[in-house]
Amino acid sequence: MRQFHTFAPVYDASSRVLILGSFPSVRSREEGFYYGHPRNRFWQVISEVLAEPLPLTIPEKRELLLKNRIALWDVCSSCEITGSSDATISNVVPNDLSPLLTTAKISLICTNGRTADKLYRNFVRNIDIPERCLPSTSPANAAWTVDRLISEWNIIKEVICDDQHQF
Repeated sequence: MRQFHTFAPVYDASSRVLILGSFPSVRSREEGFYYGHPRNRFWQVISEVLAEPLPLTIPEKRELLLKNRIALWDVCSSCEITGSSDATISNVVPNDLSPLLTTAKISLICTNGRTADKLYRNFVRNIDIPERCLPSTSPANAAWTVDRLISEWNIIKEVICDDQHQF
């Protein structure tokens, strides 16, 4: 069954890093915001990388991202998906990233996991911004501990602290 992304990206003119997921989980779609499943480690990893308190509410999550010059969105605007399984994503209609990229001076695009990276590479064209695939924060990626995730995701802090960062 076709599902539609129903909530807006998080960004403003000061955003420097764009994090792209694949498509919201069932729980995220129910909550109307990103990484809503309590076992997804996204908010824990981001708060640790940024040395910020763990955000609990949607306004706190949005504030954490914007305060730290991070934009957040998903590659898919709509797709066919079974439950929350990225492995079942098909018939993708990608989000148009151009409004975000016109507003913000993004210096790095990070994809949250291999599926988001594959979707980004398959469906997004003509963007001359460095891109980095980061290990998924999904609980399905059990091989990666929180500490290992934080180590890899630290690239975000490096970029927001140094807009001239070279890749």
